[in-house]
Amino acid sequence: MRLIDAQYTRTPFYGIRRLTAWLRNNDYEVNHKRVARLMRQMGLEAIYPKPRLSQPAAGHRIYPYLLRGVRIERPDQVWSTDITYIRLLAGYVYLVAVIDWYSRYVLSWELSVSMESSFCLSALDWALQAKRRPEIFNTDQGAQFTSMEFTGRLEELEIRISMDGRGRALDNVFVERLWRSVKYEEVYLKDYESVPAAAAGLGAYFDFYNRERLHQALGYRTPQSAYWAKGGV
Repeated sequence: MRLIDAQYTRTPFYGIRRLTAWLRNNDYEVNHKRVARLMRQMGLEAIYPKPRLSQPAAGHRIYPYLLRGVRIERPDQVWSTDITYIRLLAGYVYLVAVIDWYSRYVLSWELSVSMESSFCLSALDWALQAKRRPEIFNTDQGAQFTSMEFTGRLEELEIRISMDGRGRALDNVFVERLWRSVKYEEVYLKDYESVPAAAAGLGAYFDFYNRERLHQALGYRTPQSAYWAKGGV
């Protein structure tokens, strides 16, 4: 799972068979069924829907993707969220984050040892504190985000809901770029021994990411300065 995670982060267009071939070329005797099982467990996708995380629960409403061709011009115009796998020295956890598209500012994040929706709701509630509100909130079609609890929170606040199109892994590209930064600049440099150790390390990283890390796309500003400079609520 560590090898799959690292290679997938480098080549997110690799599917099950390419990852299987890559592992075999590196002297790991695995078949595609095992790789598929591990990818499902980790919630990974290539350029097609995630085997687990992008499956809506039965009866859950799917919303259209609203951001194709939309010009992102200000903070709190679009927020989005996603879940990724984080390895530990023994085991793994899941990380969810809410990010502002304009500034790349990480508004909130949470860890969980399971894929239950409660940690996603918790991250959403943290992001919405202090009366911050996006005009549009974008997610994938995973059961955590299509649940009545999650979408209901947004609808109560009259926030427009957008969902990635099936088979369009890059519809949530800013979160995908965030995961790559988190993994290369923090996770892969360390071996977290426990969930508390992961929480401490990621907390320090997100503080650095928001307050100190300069982004070329932001004119070498930090996400925090870009978010607050144009009036993040």
